[in-house]
Amino acid sequence: MRALRWALLIILITITAAAVWHYEPDRSLEELSEYLNDESEFVEVLGMNVHFRREGPEGAPIIVLLHGNSASLHTWDGWVEVLAQHYEIVRLDLPAFGLTGPNPSGDYRTSWYVEFLEQFREALGLEQFALTGNSLGGNIAWQYTLQQPDRVSQLILLDPSGMPLPEVDTPFVFRLAAMPVISDFFASFAPEALYRSSLLDVYADDSLVTDTLVKRYRDLSLFAGNRKAFVEAGQQYERAPIERLNEIRAPTLILWGGQDLWIPPSDAETFHAEISESELTIYPDLGHLPMEEAPTRTAEDVHRFLLATSNEVAP
Repeated sequence: MRALRWALLIILITITAAAVWHYEPDRSLEELSEYLNDESEFVEVLGMNVHFRREGPEGAPIIVLLHGNSASLHTWDGWVEVLAQHYEIVRLDLPAFGLTGPNPSGDYRTSWYVEFLEQFREALGLEQFALTGNSLGGNIAWQYTLQQPDRVSQLILLDPSGMPLPEVDTPFVFRLAAMPVISDFFASFAPEALYRSSLLDVYADDSLVTDTLVKRYRDLSLFAGNRKAFVEAGQQYERAPIERLNEIRAPTLILWGGQDLWIPPSDAETFHAEISESELTIYPDLGHLPMEEAPTRTAEDVHRFLLATSNEVAP
């Protein structure tokens, strides 16, 4: 018993020392202004100033882009370069991420994000649009389509979450954030190695994980309240209504990285089988973030799909 107490004490001291060594204070909007540009706007939704960008020709078909967990609207930079020639692109930092920051109510269930997206739509006056989401954003996107089918002209899912994952397959960073005691430290420290390790997990090509990329993900996680929100979100598991996937009637494109280590490619086949009006493309050389690893290739596939399903004539 004495040996066990000493072991626990040593573990606690180690964790405390690591947290102190890697402590990083929250940063303000002003301190993170390098991640704003001339297209950046803010709109008040549910008590939050939501950071978004609206790019591309006004009056063109609209695409709304939703990023994944721990990401930001910058995840779509490569897509905007390709698709903003043909479409009006609306992308945003979801609550708890990027420069939007935490939800004042502390609610981070997917069902809450679906309601948030509807309020965001109303605030911008959007009527109908193609809805795209990656990972968490994909989960929000397909559940929003179930709730608001008349708003979604086409649905595009990139490695979406929603299928149950065995505990052993849950990414380490999320298991760490959910651990008692450790989660408290997690909300105040930011070791660069943890961000780099997570990005190496979600990218198939390690050479694309640059210092600049790691810095962006780390910097934006430091925006006031984001780390605490990440921990709170990890403790609010909500089962997704996967039994309702077959109710989706919007033409759906499913894109998946064949080397995704976070959400298994086998889930792609399940989404494809359940959504009747869907087509599936698996990229054998890509990971969990296909739009970041191969932005031109994936954006061109999306453009072809949107043309084919909207009866537009290719420019």
